[in-house]
Amino acid sequence: MIHRVKEMNRTLLELDLGILFGGMACQAVGMWFAGSKGLYAASLWLGILLALLGTWHMYRTLDRALDLGDGAARAVVTGGLLRYGILCVILGVIMLTDVLNPLVVFLGYMMMKVAAYLQPFTHKLCNMFFHETDPVPEPMPEEETMAEPAE
Repeated sequence: MIHRVKEMNRTLLELDLGILFGGMACQAVGMWFAGSKGLYAASLWLGILLALLGTWHMYRTLDRALDLGDGAARAVVTGGLLRYGILCVILGVIMLTDVLNPLVVFLGYMMMKVAAYLQPFTHKLCNMFFHETDPVPEPMPEEETMAEPAE
């Protein structure tokens, strides 16, 4: 299991951990203020699931776009539009059916943004878990300057 997690893209793993930590914090804080605790929890964790799927899709989109060359920008924009289009459809269905709270679902989805700020913390946590250290930055070798032309 640890070997499989270690092979996973490290940035994606750290982002997913940040989403889960943020979700647990929202779950703990929100349960004090939520009127319907079950509805709140279901809405929040649906949003977190969508955030996790969104990060995976973003990773796959960027990974594929890096191999495209000239079509990379279009692939990234198309992937982003697809991701947000699906989110809008899901939120629209939730608003029309009134099954879950769309604001709490959106809060769960925004854990993707919070996870980006938590990344230094999750990076240190992953380094401790995998018993790794970051490489020490070294100065770049001096480049030879071109000799100035003689006058």
